[in-house]
Amino acid sequence: MEKNRKIVGLCGSLRKGSYNAMLLKVAGGLIPKDIQFETVTFDEIPVYNADHDLPEVEERPASVVKFRDALATADAFIIVSPEYNYSIPGGLKNAIDWASRGKDSPLMHKPVAVMGATQGMWGTVRMQTAFLPVFTFLNMNPVLQPEVLVAQAQNKFDAEGNLIDEKTIGIIKKKIENLISACKV
Repeated sequence: MEKNRKIVGLCGSLRKGSYNAMLLKVAGGLIPKDIQFETVTFDEIPVYNADHDLPEVEERPASVVKFRDALATADAFIIVSPEYNYSIPGGLKNAIDWASRGKDSPLMHKPVAVMGATQGMWGTVRMQTAFLPVFTFLNMNPVLQPEVLVAQAQNKFDAEGNLIDEKTIGIIKKKIENLISACKV
């Protein structure tokens, strides 16, 4: 009997009306119905402080425990994020730092797909590249193809947040298929 599979989504933007939040919602809607999808937020997580994450510390902050527990239920991850200063947004990187620590890291050895949307022309290519050393450290399995780099996002979403660019939808579907194939379940 096959285990119920689950993909957890993380959005690197906390902004209302974020194209990346819209993109994550689209991606979640394209996941087959036999696979559970959940978006997990990190907006209440404090700035990483190793003093609160040492083996001798009884427990991590409650918001961190809740975040890590939610990630631990995943068979795979979708990260959708903008690019800040040619890299990973600080809040998202901070959340990943909290989740990456310890032998009980809920990220270790799991497949991950990264996507991004921007109003500019580069489509978050540098942010996605900046994740590669993080994935290497965590021994994650990044699904690199096809790349989902949504440039000029303002022209690809309608006023209700629906992705209206069929070519982009097709690329996202293929990325999700490849992510599911990378799952060992």
